Amino acid sequence: MSDPAIICVAITGSVPRKSDNPAVPVTLTEQVESTQAAFEAGATICHAHVRNEDESPSSDPDRFAALKEGVERHCPGMIVQLSTGGRSGAGKARGGMLSLRPDMASLSVGSNNFPTRVYENPPDLVAWLAAEMREHDIKPEIEAFDLSHIYQAKAMHDRGELADIPYVQFVMGVRNAMPAVKRVFDFYVETVRDLFGPDAPWCAAGIGRHQAELNRWSAEAGGHLRTGLEDNIRLDRDRLAPSNAALVARAAEIVESAGRRVATPTEARAILGLRAA
Repeated sequence: MSDPAIICVAITGSVPRKSDNPAVPVTLTEQVESTQAAFEAGATICHAHVRNEDESPSSDPDRFAALKEGVERHCPGMIVQLSTGGRSGAGKARGGMLSLRPDMASLSVGSNNFPTRVYENPPDLVAWLAAEMREHDIKPEIEAFDLSHIYQAKAMHDRGELADIPYVQFVMGVRNAMPAVKRVFDFYVETVRDLFGPDAPWCAAGIGRHQAELNRWSAEAGGHLRTGLEDNIRLDRDRLAPSNAALVARAAEIVESAGRRVATPTEARAILGLRAA
């Protein structure tokens, strides 16, 4: 299998703190530097959250604007994907940065349980976020925490609420949500191909100890990979990950071991149908 594999690096997220792993980039300077190192290691998508000075999650458009500008300056051609996730804000504040016109933005199309809370994505908010993404020519990445989310993406596409074939990412290993089980993964891959066609691109993310496992499954099945300190702060049980770049380098090794190669920024944009950098 020689087709290129896209590596997405989720640099920060809303949950891990420096007390968990000092390598988690929190300030804008740290985030840009960490993203640049990950880009040089092979990542072509930066999935970005922003934080306040006290490390709490934020949806401040000004912070997103500064991060986007820094990534575009220091990582030429890298795809910028901003998070509209529910841990960073409430209601339409979650999409307040979409006017910045990033290449992509995450879009959760349904609700589910998280370890200690309900991750709420009510239909009216999902529809509004999708409309904002269409207006600003932003490709959504559908974050599927449940099988129903894949079918909801199909229904939204059929209604014209998603402009392109959805880019679906399976998020596996979140406690109380989708388990990281191989036969479940295989079924999700089959479902995406049945609904959107055999050539539709897709991705998978494994949380915590499942990260490398999901990287391997995706590489071997022809999908794309997500890694980074948002999802996993360790290299293994005994070692913290020293950087986002180290996790990207591991993902790149997994891609090569599957007989594939890491996609360039230009190839990643072509695979996802994105505008030129």
